[in-house]
Amino acid sequence: MADAPADARPGPAGTPALAIRDVRKLYGDLEAIRSVSLDVADGEFVSLLGPSGCGKSTLLMIVAGLGRASGGTVAIHGEPVTGPRRDTGVVFQSPVLLPWRSVLDNVLLPIEFQGLSRQTYEPRARDLLRMARIDQFADALPHQLSGGMKQRAAICRALVHEPGLLLMDEPFSALDAITRDEMGVELLRLWQTFRKTVVFVTHSIREAAFLSDRVLVMGRRPATIVEEVAIDLPRPRQIAMTEDEAFNRHVRRLRRAIEANHG
Repeated sequence: MADAPADARPGPAGTPALAIRDVRKLYGDLEAIRSVSLDVADGEFVSLLGPSGCGKSTLLMIVAGLGRASGGTVAIHGEPVTGPRRDTGVVFQSPVLLPWRSVLDNVLLPIEFQGLSRQTYEPRARDLLRMARIDQFADALPHQLSGGMKQRAAICRALVHEPGLLLMDEPFSALDAITRDEMGVELLRLWQTFRKTVVFVTHSIREAAFLSDRVLVMGRRPATIVEEVAIDLPRPRQIAMTEDEAFNRHVRRLRRAIEANHG
């Protein structure tokens, strides 16, 4: 496999994978985000949890370099974020697959955009499709896939160029409950294989508790982080554990934090 791009190199020892310092966002006179600071360690899975409209997706887009903060700084492995980076993968709420391209060609889009060698990265793309269990649809068009399969392809696309940081903006919100659970298990399986640093946006308390090492609860606008909850559940995780008291204790704590700050 090709060497990681220059901006994917880890920073000095002890440098967090992601460091957000006093980030603020204004839309005219409207304050959307107020003084958010946090660190995410290498290989950590962190969720931003809060109701729709609380600013969590806005914060994620600033981290991705797709939005601009009104103040504060964001750094990935010690390097300031000034725009989209080659060492960051993004999965959106919608899979955003190009309808005229095959699944494989959609997965390889970041390789084309970055001017990298298709010959070098196509084996990785096919491996990712196999691991996501959609390799038999490599030559299919997006309209031939279910919603869950499309999102699997989108996750493969976000991982194909070997990013160190994966940003996910409510990627399973449009799926039915059963498919959503299945996708959560699949995501964790991929995460444990590649051990990427993940920042995951969700409004689902149960989803945040199931996936995460830590959950950061965001308050009402202007958005701030009002509580941090460590999820000390064993891994690998399976859906059956959501029936356990240990899991539901975390769910109750997260629910109390949401209700206390959103009414």
